[in-house]
This record gives sequence, C-alpha cells and structure tokens, in this order.
Amino acid sequence: MINYGRQNIDQSDIDAVVDTLKSSHLTQGPKVTEFEKKVSDLCNVKYAIATNSATSALHSACLALGLGSDDILWTTPITFVASANCAIHCGATVDFVDINPSTFNLCPKALAKKLKAAKRAGKLPKVVIVVHLCGEPCEMEKLHQLSITYGFKLIEDASHAVGAKYKNSQIGSCLYSDITVFSFHPVKIITSAEGGMAVTNDPELERKMRLVNCHGITRSPSLMAEDHEEPWYYEQISIGHNYRMSDIHAALGSSQIEKIEEFIDARIKIAQKYDNSLGRLGIKRQETSAQNRSAFHLYVVKVPKEKRLGLYQHLREQNIITNVHYIPVHLQPFYRNLGFKDGDFPNAEAYYSEALSLPIFPSLSVTEQDLIIKSIEHYLLSE
Repeated sequence: MINYGRQNIDQSDIDAVVDTLKSSHLTQGPKVTEFEKKVSDLCNVKYAIATNSATSALHSACLALGLGSDDILWTTPITFVASANCAIHCGATVDFVDINPSTFNLCPKALAKKLKAAKRAGKLPKVVIVVHLCGEPCEMEKLHQLSITYGFKLIEDASHAVGAKYKNSQIGSCLYSDITVFSFHPVKIITSAEGGMAVTNDPELERKMRLVNCHGITRSPSLMAEDHEEPWYYEQISIGHNYRMSDIHAALGSSQIEKIEEFIDARIKIAQKYDNSLGRLGIKRQETSAQNRSAFHLYVVKVPKEKRLGLYQHLREQNIITNVHYIPVHLQPFYRNLGFKDGDFPNAEAYYSEALSLPIFPSLSVTEQDLIIKSIEHYLLSE
C-alpha cells in the first residue's frame, strides 16, 4: 500500500532513541535542549521552545501574545482545525480570510480588504495566523507590512514548512512574524513521533511560552514573588499546561533534523516528476514561487469535482491512498454553529471541491510514483 505520507526512520534514529531510553533522563533532560538548539540554528532564530505537539505550540503562542476573551483571531479556512481552535481555547473570537486560488495560501489582498472594513467597524484582529500550506511560504513581506499598518501580531503556522525558505530567509527566522510554529508529526518533513516547536526572537515571548508549557512554574529567582534560598524552591506564577516534549521524542527529532536537506531534496525531485507527467494531462497543482523553496509536505492537485471521488476510489483500488487537505474549517459543524455558512469564503470552498493530495514522501520509489501517475492517467483518459 502506498500512503499519501510516511515517516522515514533509519538505524541512526533508532539508535538515538535507544540511547535515550538507556539514559537517566526520559524527560526534562538534555535531549530537549539539544533539539531546540538544532532547530534554532536551522532557522537562524534566537529561541526555540519544544512542545508535545504543534497544537500545543499554537495555544502557548496565542497565550504568550495575550489573546483573550475580548480579542479576535483571523486565519485561513484551508488548514487543519488547530490553527483556529487555538483561539477558541483562549476564549477569543475566530474569523477567516479567503485564500489565493493559485497558491492556496491566505490571500494578502483579501486580508487588506478585510482589515480596512474591520478598522472602520472597530473590530480589528489581535492575532493573524498564516499557514504555509503544503510547505509553500506565504507572501510574508506583504503580510508583515499589514501587521505594522494595522497593529496585529503575526504567527506563522509552519507545520508543513520546516526547512522551507521564503526568498533568502529560512522559515522560522521570524523576520516577518512574532512567532513561528512547527509540527513533527510522522507525516511531516521530519518527525519526533509526536511533537512541535515554537520559535521567536522575542525574549519575553519565549519566557511566557515556557511558563505556559510547564504549568506556569518557574525556578528563576528574578520571576519569583518571594526570596528563598532553598535549592528545591519553585513557584507557580501563572496558570499553565503540561505541553513539554519528552527526551525520547526530542532524541528522534534531533536525529531526524540531521537529514532534513536530504528529505526535502527528495520531495522536490518527486514533485518535479509529478509536474512533468501530470502537467501533460492538464492537471494543475499549487502555484509555487521560484523565489521560495517549498518543503513539499503535500502535493495537492486540482481534479474536476465531478471526477475527484471516482479518481480517489480508483486509486484506492490500486492500493494508492490519497487524501484531501483540507475541509474548510468554517464548514465544520462546530464553526457552523458559530454562524459560518456555505458561501462565506468562495475561493476556499472552490479549492476544497477539487483538491486531492497525492503521495509524497522521501522513500517513495520511482516505480511507485510511476504506478501512481499511470493509474491517474488511465482513469482520466478512460473517462
């Protein structure tokens, strides 16, 4: 069976995890710090805070930015629900901005138009979360300029984009945002089995996120309410959560990140083969910029809606598993109950009616990819 995504684990990854299992620290030990350092070095960013998931990282990022019950967060409707749910967990209101139909990312023009109207109505967002869908970076310079003009905080949900580049800067450098969040789920670019990371250049945001991730507890004398000399003393100075990453997960992530360039190069090569073969069939995929380096976490094609289900089922009969990323968040029952409805974001809904994610992962063989391409060709040309 060929799945749409698959982790790549080799002996060096296994050895790293086994070594940690044999060590004296399974959690709150040196491997987490090591993994954080490798991510911060990759991104050329000052601070990296490991978490047990990207969902946790998004929540802690929103809390660190002070998002609360009187605030509004905007994001794209084409994303995993966690990009919106983090605001709900903070008690904030969620709204969405439609996508660019070519790049599938949040559209800066649509954002600018919506911001103008929101300013007139006195309902500007406090936070905007942009999502680098499939690993293709958003138009960060334009988005950053809008954040300055309208005074909102900017989070990059780069769950698909660790290792990607926006023009000459690494995604995660936070040159154009306050915080960037990564995911290390098994189907992502690198994996820690489960895990995430938030990165920032702001020391105050780093401090707040670390507090959120560890129950609001500190051992730093400078943050404590009372002076104590006892070496065991700690204080809970705020409410928090247990969002920490274990050393076992960090050991795997730290081993995986050594292979990130190899993984992305393999994904790019697979994407190029799809481009050359499927382009002849008139199949369109996400538009990517030559100035950027996509991580190609996903390879999404647009299939006419009257043929998509049939193609999905045909490929499944060949043991080729595709998927759809994503059902627009605003059409989920929870968000419909908040007042969202069909027609609210037409570009996102049109995208969803045609999108299909084809298998892409570093160990996908040429033979397997040829089978996928021939199966698609056979179905479309026989219809």
